[in-house]
Amino acid sequence: MFKFLKEVVAGSGSGIKDFPYTIGEPYASAWGSWTHHRGTSKDDGSPVSIFSLSGNNPQDRHLVAGRNGVKRLRTANEAEAYRINYRVRHPNILSFLHSTEAEVPDGPSVKHTIYIVTEPVTPLSEKLKELNLGGTQRNEYFAWGLHQISKAVSFLNNDCKLIHGNVCLTSVVVTQTLDWKLHAFDVLSEFDANNEASNSPMLQFEWLVGTQYKPMELTKADWVSIRKSPPWAIDSWGLGCLIYELFSGAKLTRTEDLRNTAPIPKSLLPDYQRLLSSTPSRRMNPSKLIDNSEFFQNKLVETIQFMEVLNLKDSVEKDSFFRKLPNIAEQLPREIVLKKLLPVLASALEFGSAAAPALVVLLKMGSWLPADQFSAKVLPTIVKLFASNDRAIRVSLLQHIDQFGESLTAQTVDEQVFPHVANGFSDTSAFLRELTLKSMLVLAPKLSQRTISGSLLKYLSKLQVDEEPAIRTNTTILLGNIANYMNDGTRKRVLINAFTVRALRDTFPPARAAGIMALSVTSSYYEMTEIATRILPNIVVLTFDPDSDVRTKAFQATDQFLQIAKQHHEKLNMGDNSTSEATSIQLKPGNAGLLGWAMSSLTQKGKGSDHGPVSSANASNSQVSASPNVTSDNQSSTVAFAPSTSSSLDQTAPASASSSVDGWGEIENDNTQEEDGSDKEGWDDVDPFDDKPPPSLLSNIQAAQKRPVVQPKQPVSNSSRLNQPKAPKPEDDPLWGPIAAPAPKNASKSADIKPSTSHNDEDGLWGSIAAPPPKSAGKPLKPAAANSDDLWGAIAAPPPSTKARPLASSGRGRGTKPAQPKLGAQRIGRTSSTGM
Repeated sequence: MFKFLKEVVAGSGSGIKDFPYTIGEPYASAWGSWTHHRGTSKDDGSPVSIFSLSGNNPQDRHLVAGRNGVKRLRTANEAEAYRINYRVRHPNILSFLHSTEAEVPDGPSVKHTIYIVTEPVTPLSEKLKELNLGGTQRNEYFAWGLHQISKAVSFLNNDCKLIHGNVCLTSVVVTQTLDWKLHAFDVLSEFDANNEASNSPMLQFEWLVGTQYKPMELTKADWVSIRKSPPWAIDSWGLGCLIYELFSGAKLTRTEDLRNTAPIPKSLLPDYQRLLSSTPSRRMNPSKLIDNSEFFQNKLVETIQFMEVLNLKDSVEKDSFFRKLPNIAEQLPREIVLKKLLPVLASALEFGSAAAPALVVLLKMGSWLPADQFSAKVLPTIVKLFASNDRAIRVSLLQHIDQFGESLTAQTVDEQVFPHVANGFSDTSAFLRELTLKSMLVLAPKLSQRTISGSLLKYLSKLQVDEEPAIRTNTTILLGNIANYMNDGTRKRVLINAFTVRALRDTFPPARAAGIMALSVTSSYYEMTEIATRILPNIVVLTFDPDSDVRTKAFQATDQFLQIAKQHHEKLNMGDNSTSEATSIQLKPGNAGLLGWAMSSLTQKGKGSDHGPVSSANASNSQVSASPNVTSDNQSSTVAFAPSTSSSLDQTAPASASSSVDGWGEIENDNTQEEDGSDKEGWDDVDPFDDKPPPSLLSNIQAAQKRPVVQPKQPVSNSSRLNQPKAPKPEDDPLWGPIAAPAPKNASKSADIKPSTSHNDEDGLWGSIAAPPPKSAGKPLKPAAANSDDLWGAIAAPPPSTKARPLASSGRGRGTKPAQPKLGAQRIGRTSSTGM
């Protein structure tokens, strides 16, 4: 006996106005005299179900039975579970939330009403009409529902020694996740087997059960026979009635109708007949119905059962299961997959019991949802997975980010996703670094300017000197793609330095080609002075690149920028002086596919080999080796690069010798300086480009011609040059130091490279690609002091001379062989004090 079931649920009498729930429209059907309403919580608006039962006076026998039902439902999940040492609610019994009893005015009279509030559920009969399943899918869903109700009945009969008394179609409800749950506990009573000879009623409220649902012994009120029968005898009969109503599609009206076995599936028929045995002791135990029947062995039941015990499976079983699940999900009813399997799968991923392949299944199932439901049911789990330490989960997220990235809000990306994704930029796995890089194409549009300038560009600076050539190439492509998401100040500081100083000098041909394409696509962001003095000189050098693709793109880009220069010239002739911004022109077909990633040497061909720069002496004989195609995904290139509107963060600050410098020049965001300090993007060796334009081309040439000349000293042999000590490496040497060649010195003096201190000094920038100054047989030009006037002098090609001394290939000191300047950037083998 459950002596702890003492409380009779009764209200305070304060009336329905204190009821913390809003009662909505009723359903068309409910068990017994109860009315099943939709409802919502007044606190948070969450949905609930509200069952009401009314009577004319408090002692109405329906109200008395209803109070028994409230008491039993309230404790069926807890008290009966306590009897067998369970501390949790049984999953297949309706969850109780609240109850009260109140006096409700009904015209001139007052009615006494009991209210029960439960989790939101729908009557089974109405849910089946809504699903409208047929054939195999219907039988699989019925099997899963009967499996759950059989477990609930077995729990009551075998574990708690209770008799439900009226298992039928109306006593089953369906949750929002399409689980079946047992309710209608008004008749529920303890099974009294202590006094087998007693003929007193065991079920106090058995009069509530319709005669069509009563077994023969209950119809005859043979309580002696009932007490001698097993506890499940009455409820096993009820399970048989439920099976008949399910498959016949009609409510049971006569006991004789149970003999019609035509609608019953053949695999379930033997068990159906044993449940309805005329001898109570021979009726099948509900627990054996679950274990023995072939009917319950189907894809839906097996899939849900596997997922419910997922944490008990080993990694091999999980991996095999999730690889098969996408095909299985295609065969199951779509609504069952979305409302039942998807929540279970999301929960398993969130709590770590599911493997990485489960994410692919989750995204596939989520693709069947409307956009609003996808954001509510799938995205919260995905956002939490970004914080996972499981590398396989992180890889899977990045590989499929295009499937959910557009659904993420800007705030979510900036605050919750990017901080975790950014760890991949520094990962030891090149594959994960590359996936992280490519994910920025989806995430960058949702990042704030503070995050782009203060964090993202710092990581991209590191990747542009990565040891993997494919990563370097794709970094350049990404910078070109996200240029329109940068503010004006950041673009001015970053783009030219990233594309010309690094990309165009890279030893990997596709990286150089990517640099050319990036410059072409971002041409609308450059001033005419930048095009004439910084972009065209670097591109023209690549017109004799050893790689055919690079040469082709160099010629196309040269034509494009020359066209811009011609348009600028025509505007000046027409008296239009508003030419600070370059005019964007339509790209040529060869440069139209910037958005296509370079073919990954990490995922398809292993590590690609670099092509070093070739000197002019052997350039014509060099082999043009096959290189991955930079624009392998041209079909996806549909982004327009429009200049961004500068915000208050874009205002430029005056140059200061003590200010922190990032990879592309002075940081023009005071707020960013305060937050990030010296932790900048990493392009910190190139002086910023001043707002005022540099001297004209004529003044540059004239300044170079006015330099004093000196008498040449005795030439030094090649062996002597090799023995000369190299210049010491300053500790504060900037990031670009290894690829910046010193200004030409006298042969008798060793190179002495000093960091530039002038704001306008740009000689160091062009050092590695600059040919030596013209030198005659008699008096060579003496190098002038580094200043911005020497820009064109540094890149002027010398006349043919056998005595001209080329720069050393390393970018420091003197070389031993005549060679053309290098086209590729040198790998950095040290860490700059101003680096990242």
